[in-house]
Amino acid sequence: MDEHQFIECLIHYGLTRQEAIVYHRLLTDGKQTGYEIAKATGISRSNAYSALAALTEKGAAYILEENAKKYIPVALEEFCENSIRRMQEEKAWMLENLPSSYVDEEGYITIEGESNISNKIHNLLNETEERVYLSCSYLYLSEFQEELMKLEQQGKKVVIITDGVCPLENVQVYIGDSKGKQIGIITDSKHVLTGEYGKGSMNTCLYSGKKNFVMLYKNALANEIKLMTLSKEKQ
Repeated sequence: MDEHQFIECLIHYGLTRQEAIVYHRLLTDGKQTGYEIAKATGISRSNAYSALAALTEKGAAYILEENAKKYIPVALEEFCENSIRRMQEEKAWMLENLPSSYVDEEGYITIEGESNISNKIHNLLNETEERVYLSCSYLYLSEFQEELMKLEQQGKKVVIITDGVCPLENVQVYIGDSKGKQIGIITDSKHVLTGEYGKGSMNTCLYSGKKNFVMLYKNALANEIKLMTLSKEKQ
């Protein structure tokens, strides 16, 4: 088990690094006193007790009253589900209480990093109302397969432009030359994201909802599809 990755994941659920280390130790070894936690983790006793107190407040640990006060972990799945439910409730509250002066103005936005680009594409797919065109290497299609299948099942238009076998059925597929690390998506003729995307590479994409940029990219995809169709007809 990759302990470092496990700790990083716990931090995403609202724990500090020290709390995540202590919770991980509880999950691994079971009920323990603050002294035992401090000894096992190398954290000072005062910090260990502070972390344990925080874990009980955040719903990640329970106190077990025995001869000495001990702490037991809340089951990982239960803790995660409680955290997700709380965040969903807080999200709903924030959306309802968003300042009325907020204006959504989108220009030309640079998105960097594999995870940030991936998250943006997932969100664009989840927000698609009518149609989506996705252009990328077949190597990355499986990453977005769930959302694409859902759109197809909902009767929305899904067009894939790729360079290999497409794992999706009942969608419109055009297969052409290698895409390499180039990726592009256009949804509802309103939003475009295009650039470089790939494992372990320097990932940078441009995102915009500007009409002129959307039309430019839309025409580029239409021309690419036309060339693929003509090439196939000649063959």
